[in-house]
Amino acid sequence: MRVTLPDGNALDLPDGSSGAEVAAAIGPGLAKAALAIQVDGEVRDLAREVPDGASVAIVTDRSPEALELIRHDTAHVLATAVLDLYPGVKISIGPAIDEGFYYDFEFPDGVTVSDADFERIEATMREHVAADEPFEREDVPVATALERFHAEDQPYKVELIEDLVRNEGVDTVSLYRNGPFTDLCRGPHAPTTKRIGAFKLQSVAGAYWRGDANRQMLTRIYGTAFLTQKDLEEHLRRLEEARARDHRKLGKELGLFMFSELSPGSPFWQPAGMTIWNALTALWREQNLARGYREVKTPILYDVELWKQSGHWDKFRDNMYFTEVEGRPMGLKPMNCPAHVQLYKDERRSYRELPIRFAEQGLVHRHEPSGTLHGLLRVRHITQDDAHIFCTEDQIEDEVLGCLDFGFYLYELFGFEPRVELSTRPENRLGTDETWDHAEGALAKALERRGLSYEIGAGEGTFYGPKIDLHMTDSIGRSWQLGTVQLDYMMPERFGLTYIGADDAEHRPVMVHRALLGSFERFIGILIEHYAGEFPLWLAPVQAMVLPIADRHAPYAEQVAARLREAGLRADVDARSESVGRRIREAELRKVPYMLVVGDREAESGQVAVRAHGRGDEGSASLDDVVEKLSSEALERGYTR
Repeated sequence: MRVTLPDGNALDLPDGSSGAEVAAAIGPGLAKAALAIQVDGEVRDLAREVPDGASVAIVTDRSPEALELIRHDTAHVLATAVLDLYPGVKISIGPAIDEGFYYDFEFPDGVTVSDADFERIEATMREHVAADEPFEREDVPVATALERFHAEDQPYKVELIEDLVRNEGVDTVSLYRNGPFTDLCRGPHAPTTKRIGAFKLQSVAGAYWRGDANRQMLTRIYGTAFLTQKDLEEHLRRLEEARARDHRKLGKELGLFMFSELSPGSPFWQPAGMTIWNALTALWREQNLARGYREVKTPILYDVELWKQSGHWDKFRDNMYFTEVEGRPMGLKPMNCPAHVQLYKDERRSYRELPIRFAEQGLVHRHEPSGTLHGLLRVRHITQDDAHIFCTEDQIEDEVLGCLDFGFYLYELFGFEPRVELSTRPENRLGTDETWDHAEGALAKALERRGLSYEIGAGEGTFYGPKIDLHMTDSIGRSWQLGTVQLDYMMPERFGLTYIGADDAEHRPVMVHRALLGSFERFIGILIEHYAGEFPLWLAPVQAMVLPIADRHAPYAEQVAARLREAGLRADVDARSESVGRRIREAELRKVPYMLVVGDREAESGQVAVRAHGRGDEGSASLDDVVEKLSSEALERGYTR
């Protein structure tokens, strides 16, 4: 038999050779490092036979597939340990996930597992890892597997096998054994448990069997695994940093927003949070105006016929909210675009007017399942920094480039470096392949004209058109999607939009959908975590806290605050009877950028003693100089202090 290696060279082997034998034939070092083999793009166990003519690559700890493989191995070792420690436990599924793995269990009545049990479970897991237990695959008839799992009283495995028979018509299934544990599993796995470098159990949660609230509630144990202890420790450090930056925690501590079960998934903004919101709104309005957008405002409730005409009824109605008004079915808008279409249609349009750019701080509602709600990052009440551009075919590239330039300007203010992705046609879409070819090509040309490198997000476009998505990485390495620029030929067609061209004939405009912050809620949540609540001066809810040393200094403190406010700065006075040291500590905890301490000397000389958050004492300066310094810093809209 002959296989092809990644460099294109052929390798001849005895018929029926396994992945391990392929690795050994390439070299003893690779054989020792091998975790699995990739066969025609599919990762398989080293012990499995490799077909003649296959293209192969050996998976080692340097391969991108290695982490998923090791994490799947660790999920099996977790199940092994739990079965050792809790007789009678029923097991369901245990996949690798982005950050680690989990396994779902049904524990016997009266048995509960919490974080306090992790040390004992991990100790048993380490025993199985140290035992160097091989992962052994066996393909068995369905009847044999069913008999086995019935005998072991594992009903979830039985149900999974029965579903495989019903849905896929299988007559055999694969089982994997490591030590005393045998699981129903497609694989693949590393050769032995000892290839797991380092792991840690992290949390316990409830999870309905198969995500169905009418089924059994199981106990899900989450963990993570890495190839080295160093990698695990770095991951845990990042997690700890992320917990410290959690916008839900900081939002409560800094008094920015709250949530209530009276309106799930909808933030209630406190005054401090609204200060940040309004600062972003001012930036948004200023830049929209400078870039030729006209601000509009549209209703949130519409006749459902609008959503049928736009296509949202067929594609999106499960995520919409509906009501009835005087016998007329109505729906809350999940998007602003059909409303902006109505504004365009309100007048007869000429090519001389195009492009028309409508911008709206648009409130939309989308039903996100309660289990997916996550602070400000996943909400049901969404305020988009939305815009729609109606333009001619010839104007597409310039308008898309204008959107990208706008986005890059905004992200630079926050120190974000965008990563660009061109998202192409999904399976479930409107329009012809020819229209999609043309639309995808137009976006690609705009990106190439600006000299931007980009990735392809195959199938990630919207149902009505392709899009450019802009992603950023925050200060601790997490990736977020922010902006999107979408090209749409479908909606102008569905709503019969036209303009009169230079030839006095009717033509169809093209529609560009654009949101750059994404939504104000999500963007503020990202900023809270990116800055760990330590906002640059222009965004900070309180920019300066004036602290009188004694009661007699309170009048001068109020004068200082008044001067700051006259200059457009946000200043408060903390004249409580607490010690100055305690009030400074509290201002530090509130992450106020500047603390201005005033006593006899300052009142007599017209000065203030300046302390900067996180930096400490910066000495005394005249009030005029401090006002000028803070005003300049706020106007600069710097992304750090």
